[in-house]
Amino acid sequence: MRDILPADKARREGVLSVIRDRYRAHGFDEIETPVVEEYSRLHAGIGGDNEKLAYNVLRRGLDADAIRDAADDPAALSDLGLRYDLTVPLARFYASNRAQLPGVFRSIQIGSVWRAERPQKGRYRQFVQCDIDVIGDDSARAEAELMVASLDAVDALGLEGASVRINDRRVLDWMLDSFGFPEGERPGVLITIDKLDKIGPGGVAAELRERGAEASAVDAFETFLNRPQTMEYNPFGERQIRKALPENAPDEIVAHLVGIGDAVAAGTGQSDIPLVFDPFLVRGMGYYTGTIFELAHPSVDYSLGGGGRYDGMIGRFLGQQVPAVGFSLGFERLVDLVTVETGATATSIVLIHDADVPIAELTAHKSALIGTGARVRLERRTKNLKALLERSAADGYMSFATVSAGAQPGALELKPLS
Repeated sequence: MRDILPADKARREGVLSVIRDRYRAHGFDEIETPVVEEYSRLHAGIGGDNEKLAYNVLRRGLDADAIRDAADDPAALSDLGLRYDLTVPLARFYASNRAQLPGVFRSIQIGSVWRAERPQKGRYRQFVQCDIDVIGDDSARAEAELMVASLDAVDALGLEGASVRINDRRVLDWMLDSFGFPEGERPGVLITIDKLDKIGPGGVAAELRERGAEASAVDAFETFLNRPQTMEYNPFGERQIRKALPENAPDEIVAHLVGIGDAVAAGTGQSDIPLVFDPFLVRGMGYYTGTIFELAHPSVDYSLGGGGRYDGMIGRFLGQQVPAVGFSLGFERLVDLVTVETGATATSIVLIHDADVPIAELTAHKSALIGTGARVRLERRTKNLKALLERSAADGYMSFATVSAGAQPGALELKPLS
């Protein structure tokens, strides 16, 4: 976890302001959920490895003997936990407030989440997620709305040229079945397939054999990965999808993906659809049931966000199945890539005053400038005036004025800091 200094905080809020503005323009409404959820919800077996990284809250009133007796039973020790994502809280929120929400609910959730990650560059134990979700729509329109809104948001941040890699968990299941992998082996097989970009087809086949996967299935999979392919450009559509899959891919799933592409093309106004079908995109969350996707940009080799359809989650809390799909922007990665205006304008002023200027005069000068719409900071003059000006500029201030005793409000000379 980390502290955020003023200049960084201003930049982060500038990025968030752009994201909020674009998401609201696409008809999404912002909600807020508590930072803690019930332990049973956070550990319902749908959060994948994130459940192992959850911070749990000790039950109130336990004495040392009770803690010792319950040492092997986490549920007896904790009844609450810090949220590790925003999707599980949203499912609980919708189940609790459904009567007050529209039939198709489009939500924005922006907030901190906590995971007991191993500290390393780019990975924090507290970080911000920016999620939009569509609940109550099982059609391709829902995925398309999420993708169009998210692409619009990153475009507005100056990251033009982003695209979305897309797949469907049902496609993965069908492929593994067609190759002959038994159902019990598939979770481990998917973990290995997720490394395809890093270790290549040969590395994937070798690791699957090391795992003890069905030998005939591994052979069939390796043959498919190494099949001869003609080098030609295929825009996103049925031809590209079917060419990337074994023969006889399910028509219903292919049609759903094609429908998403048609809707995204219409929504973005781009003749070249910013979607790429990737039959080996996995994404690790256990609650995904259909389409899955990741946001890519040519400037970096990692994803800037992602999501998918999780039609089975809300039913666990509501007792009635409700379709749902979400898209999460990787805010911590985005904020390091983009430059946005942070409100630093010529009306951001530092008043540098001598020690003998009466407090009443200082507040009068400050109030007069604030009344014109300026942002004003008072600073006592120091021996190293250059360092004071440099720090003020780094904090986002653009102008300064020196104040001596007896000066009249409104008569100060403003000078640029840069």
